[in-house]
Amino acid sequence: MKRVRRTTLLALAGAAIMFQFQPAGAQELTIMATGGAWQAALRQAWFEPFAKKMGIKFNEQEYTGELGKIKAMVETGNVPIDLVTVETSTVLQGCDAGVLTRLDYSKITDRSRFLPGTALDCGVGIDVYGDVLAYDTTVLKQAPSSVLDIFDTQKFPGKRAMRKAPAQNLEWALMADGVPLDQVYDVLATPEGVDRAFKKLDTIKKDIVWWDAGAQPAQLLASKEVVMTTAWNGRIQSAIDQDKKPFAIVWNNQIVEYDMVAIPTGAKNLDLAYKYLAYAAEPEASAQLGRFIPYGPVMTDATPFVPKEVLPKLPTAPDHMKAYLVGNVEFWGDHGEDLVKRFNAWLAQ
Repeated sequence: MKRVRRTTLLALAGAAIMFQFQPAGAQELTIMATGGAWQAALRQAWFEPFAKKMGIKFNEQEYTGELGKIKAMVETGNVPIDLVTVETSTVLQGCDAGVLTRLDYSKITDRSRFLPGTALDCGVGIDVYGDVLAYDTTVLKQAPSSVLDIFDTQKFPGKRAMRKAPAQNLEWALMADGVPLDQVYDVLATPEGVDRAFKKLDTIKKDIVWWDAGAQPAQLLASKEVVMTTAWNGRIQSAIDQDKKPFAIVWNNQIVEYDMVAIPTGAKNLDLAYKYLAYAAEPEASAQLGRFIPYGPVMTDATPFVPKEVLPKLPTAPDHMKAYLVGNVEFWGDHGEDLVKRFNAWLAQ
C-alpha cells in the first residue's frame, strides 16, 4: 500500500492488537494490513463497528504488503490470519499461486454491485483512490480543467512533476494525444501505441521534475518548484486539510485504482471472514471509510450514504467520475516489465 497510510501511526508493527470491548470467550477474527493512517481509518470505519456488532474479538497485525509473507504462512500450513489487505496486482499473483482463497460471492453480495474491477476471483475491493493533478491556487491564477493539461506548456508554462514510472504517464500521454478512454489500453498494447505515448511525453520531457515518493508532490508544490503535479489524491487532500496548503485537485481524466482485501488459503475462521466481507459490502458500511481518509467506496450503491461534507473530497464523487480511466492491472502485469525497461531507457536519453 502507499499514499497517506505510509505515515505509521501504530508502533506495534507485526504484533497483534486487540480491542478492549471483546466479550470473554468470543470468536476471533484476525486481519493483516499495512499500517499507518490508512489502517487507523479501517479500524474506525469497519473493524471496531463489526467487532461490536458481532460480539467478537478483532485482532490486527501489520506488514509491508509483500506476497511472500502470506505465501510463507500458507506453505507451512500455519495461517494465523483470516483476512489480509493487498494491492490489486498482489491479488492476481496470489490467486495464480493458490495463496489466496477463490471467493464465493454468494456469501458476500452480488458482484454487480461493485465498481468494475473491484470484485475479483480472490479479492474484494475496499476503497478507490485517484491519480490526479494538483496545483497551488496562489501560483496558477487560471485553473487547469483536466489532468491532461499537464501537457499544455503554452497555457500553463513552468515545471511540472510526474511520477517516475511508466504507469499512468503513458495512459495520460495517449489520452492527451486524442485516444478515447475506452481504447487507451488497446492502443498501448501495440508497438505503435507505445511509440505514440513516448512521443507525446517527449513534448514536455524537459519541463518534468520526477517524483518517486508519495510525499513529494505536495512538497514540490509548496516549494514552488513546479506549477502543477500528478499525485495521489489522499496526499494532496491531507496537505489541504491538515497543513492548510492552498492546493486544489483536478479530477477530470483521473486514473482510479483500488485497494483490496482477501482471505489467505487455509484461514481458520472462514465463515467469520466471509461475514466481515459481507458487512463491509453493505452500502452504509462501505460509505464510512471516507469519513476517516479521503478514499471512496467500491460499492455502486454506497455514494448516497457518504456524508455530504466528505463526498467532494472523494475520487468517487459523481462530479469526479465523468471522465476517468480505471487502471488496468492485468495490462501492467502482462506488459509492465517491458514498459519499465523502455521508460528507463527513455529517461536516460
